[in-house]
Amino acid sequence: MKRTFPTLILLAVLLGMVHEARAQRIAFVNTKYILDQMPEYSSAQKELDRLSKQWQEEIDERHLQIKRMRDSYNAEAILLTEEMKRTRQDEIDRREREARDLQKKRFGPNGDLFKKRQELIQPIQDRVYTAVKEVAGTSYVAVFDIGGQSSNLLFASEKYDKSDTVLRKLGIRPGKEGEGEEEDKEFGEPPADGQPAKDSEQRTPSPETKPGGQDMKQPR
Repeated sequence: MKRTFPTLILLAVLLGMVHEARAQRIAFVNTKYILDQMPEYSSAQKELDRLSKQWQEEIDERHLQIKRMRDSYNAEAILLTEEMKRTRQDEIDRREREARDLQKKRFGPNGDLFKKRQELIQPIQDRVYTAVKEVAGTSYVAVFDIGGQSSNLLFASEKYDKSDTVLRKLGIRPGKEGEGEEEDKEFGEPPADGQPAKDSEQRTPSPETKPGGQDMKQPR
């Protein structure tokens, strides 16, 4: 008999969780898997790999030329005047600066590869997000992406956003007051100004960049 009461409590909690799951369904997708199945994503990735290799070879060639210049200077330095030494050293330094600038231009945070990735990959990611939202429809309140290192929220229904309700509990008038909010049964707050609830969706951006993120998180 001592175990009966805790068992009943646990059973009630489990039944409540089942009911909640039915009322507010949550789903997940693997955007990495989805992108890998898309021919246009494969083509875009191959183009990015081609450009990355081409630009890296360009930079490597510059560094090779600089090495040859430095080796030649070290071999001939004993025969050069001070003025000739300064001229040769200045030329080597200039070439090294140009190589660093080219490296930054091609592979920097906002460099050519980043811009090309945005150009080729972003439209594909947008298509995936649109499909996710359509699949979610009115059946799911949230959809998570498990394709990256961490699960990112791709889609969430504003219907379940209780931020304004919390603000009112704190005695603060929300900036969106008047747009309408469904009655929050948890706090017992009616919709603002008597307006009906608005069931709309919003996209919640992930940390790396984007769906896939691989952008989702950003892909390579």
